[in-house]
Amino acid sequence: MAGELIYAFRVMRLPLLDAGGSPIGRIVDLVVVPGRPARHGKSASAPRLVGFVADSQRRRIFVNANRVGELNGDGARLKSWDVDLNPFKPRPGEVLIGKELIDRRIGDEIVSDIGLESISDGRSSWWEINKVRLARKGSLGRRSTYRLADAKEVPGLFDNPTSMEAEAARLRDFHPTEVAAVIRALPDQQRRQLAEALDDQRLANVLEELTEEEQVRIVEALDVKRLEGVFDEMEYDDVADLLGQMTAAQQEQMLDAMDDEDEAVVRRLLSYEAGTAGGLMTPEVIILGPTSTVAEALAQARDPDWVVSIATQVFVCQAPFKTPTGKFLGVVHMQRLLREPPSMELRQLLDDVPVVSPELSDHGVAVELASYDLLAIPVCDDAGRLLGAVTVDDVIDRMLGTDWRKRQRQASNSDPKSSGSAS
Repeated sequence: MAGELIYAFRVMRLPLLDAGGSPIGRIVDLVVVPGRPARHGKSASAPRLVGFVADSQRRRIFVNANRVGELNGDGARLKSWDVDLNPFKPRPGEVLIGKELIDRRIGDEIVSDIGLESISDGRSSWWEINKVRLARKGSLGRRSTYRLADAKEVPGLFDNPTSMEAEAARLRDFHPTEVAAVIRALPDQQRRQLAEALDDQRLANVLEELTEEEQVRIVEALDVKRLEGVFDEMEYDDVADLLGQMTAAQQEQMLDAMDDEDEAVVRRLLSYEAGTAGGLMTPEVIILGPTSTVAEALAQARDPDWVVSIATQVFVCQAPFKTPTGKFLGVVHMQRLLREPPSMELRQLLDDVPVVSPELSDHGVAVELASYDLLAIPVCDDAGRLLGAVTVDDVIDRMLGTDWRKRQRQASNSDPKSSGSAS
């Protein structure tokens, strides 16, 4: 269903408002992606707005269009209070209206403005490029003339509307599960093209949502240098799981391409049998010494790169503080850290928790986690050194089986209630 029309040049002067209506920045540009071409009996789609570029707190940031609840003459008002202040970096396939479209020459005319139309299908809403305002300069001092044209009738507005880079841009802030579903539905060639178009971090997150068979089909088509970048964004245990699905020759090629430290960690993980604590564990956990303070521990836990199940506790060990560590002493849970003064040393707060050996079965690990209501359990060798930790999410994935996502999709497709609710 079509809605109101708003012009980009006007939007680029509007304030960015928080959920309470207070200004937190100013919109300086709009980010769009080309529409999909007509294919498989479906008509072509219009170019779509994916977000806004705004100046906020002396930096240029990106605001996803889905996070904007209202867009009118007062400004763009956010649905929630949180704001991603990471600097904006345009991705392949994205087009900036102000920087790249306005003032673009189309034949003997110049694009002077872009009209965006609000569209809703009853379940969601979005903005599409609907109109293009074109200017033709007058001769001999005459005024320029203007006309308003349908966007689909203006050739050359976008350079490459069929690129998989544009598809990757459309999926910018989709959940990895949703992106995985898109990849899964594509033919092999387009699947590889889309994987190539995703940035390293995005592809790493998506791979975790695919079955091992699907993972291998994608990574086998990537060159070694690209795989290095993707692996750098993955947890060590996930890298080891993926390498475990490759041939011995492929494994060695990837291991040789890693730096010495990463190679040593991954080889150690690959040495453990599948279905054991060693095969499940992650060697990357928060490790501090006994004289470290509560303030230091909280500073570590605030790092957004830590998964929740790891960030809920600090593992206290003797030096060295990288796995394998010195003697494991105990853990300090986040709730305890929040209750104690910042200057208190961790050795005064230690909780005695069970540890497991790397040879313990995945079932045994699950029993220990459930018995003690833990989100992560330490894995130690016979000398009492910390090797890593097994998180509850890794155990759940293992117990469900490597193809649980595939089985879940099949079950959902065969369930009439599920099919009906999705339509």
